[in-house]
Amino acid sequence: MIGIRKRICRFCENNIQYIDYKDDKMLIRFVTEQGKIIPHRISGTCTIHHRQLVKAIKRARHLAIIPYIIEMPR
Repeated sequence: MIGIRKRICRFCENNIQYIDYKDDKMLIRFVTEQGKIIPHRISGTCTIHHRQLVKAIKRARHLAIIPYIIEMPR
């Protein structure tokens, strides 16, 4: 277990209180190519910010700011 480091929530670290659904570049980092939201144990976000992040991603999808599935160029 030496070398295992606990991930720090990047939103807590930068003192971000509200995750904005209009910031598509930030939200797209937490979505896989298949369109799934990355779990908080993998992304390292805390529970409070992960709930806000999921809500922001779903709002952005509904308003077509980010796509449901990210298509890869062939």
